[in-house]
Amino acid sequence: MKRKLVITLSLLYVLFMVFLAFYYHSIGQSFKSTVALGGILCGAVPLLLALFTKLQFNLPIVFSYLIFLIGSQYLGSILGWYGLGWWDTFMHFVSGAILAFSGIALYERLIHRAAGHEISPWFVFLFTLSFAALGGVLWEVYEFSCDQLFGMTLQGGGNKDTMTDLIADTIGGLVIAIWTFARTKLKLKNVRRLN
Repeated sequence: MKRKLVITLSLLYVLFMVFLAFYYHSIGQSFKSTVALGGILCGAVPLLLALFTKLQFNLPIVFSYLIFLIGSQYLGSILGWYGLGWWDTFMHFVSGAILAFSGIALYERLIHRAAGHEISPWFVFLFTLSFAALGGVLWEVYEFSCDQLFGMTLQGGGNKDTMTDLIADTIGGLVIAIWTFARTKLKLKNVRRLN
């Protein structure tokens, strides 16, 4: 059921972006058409993983990812909400939180279940926060590289834009890391009480 829902949601997003790519191409708006083409690729990621791998997906992460794509690609770039000024910062805050949740899911897959009761909540906190911050840094490296290599203007505000984005990513990750710390500490307390 979960797998079918991931496939359906991803496919709907991809088809929406295909429609927009053709529409904007037909009326000569190449920037919006290019953004929609990028949306097809980004939306296809969970679809392809669900179809061709045995990975089990955390549905809230996939759902959040698709909402983020709508917010950044459709609302932000195609409809021009990035022109509002605060939308870019808000989207980076959201992406930091989504990256933190992805870090938690990765952590829970990598750690041996029996070892989970022995790991410090501080380690979980640092791992979650670091994962979110690293994702933000890699995105800014991507923006900088595109600007330098292809003459794009992804870092429209230069250093101020980059630092604002990184701070927003980190704060989004920090909120989830604090929640994860509290959740892990509570779980450890309950396990110790039962033993």
